[in-house]
Amino acid sequence: MPNKLTAETPLVVASHNQGKIREIRELLAHYGLRVKTASELNLEEPEETGTTFEANAELKALASAKATGLPALADDSGFAVDALDGDPGIYSARWAGPDKDFAMAMRNVEEKLQQKGATAPEDRSCHFVAVLCLAWPDGETQFFRGEVKGTAVWPPRGDKGFGYDPMFLPEGHDITFGEMTSDQKHGWKPGGKDGLSHRSRAFKLFADACLEG
Repeated sequence: MPNKLTAETPLVVASHNQGKIREIRELLAHYGLRVKTASELNLEEPEETGTTFEANAELKALASAKATGLPALADDSGFAVDALDGDPGIYSARWAGPDKDFAMAMRNVEEKLQQKGATAPEDRSCHFVAVLCLAWPDGETQFFRGEVKGTAVWPPRGDKGFGYDPMFLPEGHDITFGEMTSDQKHGWKPGGKDGLSHRSRAFKLFADACLEG
């Protein structure tokens, strides 16, 4: 039986990525938890040495849980392009370089797709992955994985999201994640249908298992 978080439970969001922090705070808002972030607490960012989304999410969550003595929620996510054998995948942030230049990262993806001759929509299938890890101070961890399929578009469209959102067109939609409001992108409310984004799909599994309210 998974441990439950209640409104009285302090929770650390184990991230320094402001885009992720904003989205996770939005998803958590309904539940009334007392949320702090790793960046607010000046926690050191652990080196992401894992070779899977799960391993890197666990590294981040456990580091915050052990440093604070509080439960910690970490997200590891990435953009995977089928024609590029799943790249950038777990290295999505690294493709943006130390300055987190995702315009450059998207150009790199497009250049590699062009080199592959992947110009038609049917050759540009891709997906986003998000893995949430909830870690407890005693070392217990729980994992929740969400994915969403789509097509890589060029040029990028929209400035509402972050990361690779402007070049991701989700299946069944005619606007990119970068053109969507938070409500459109999440596509989910407590007690409602499954979410649209990879993060909201992972979050729904987490909420169903671990949150009250």
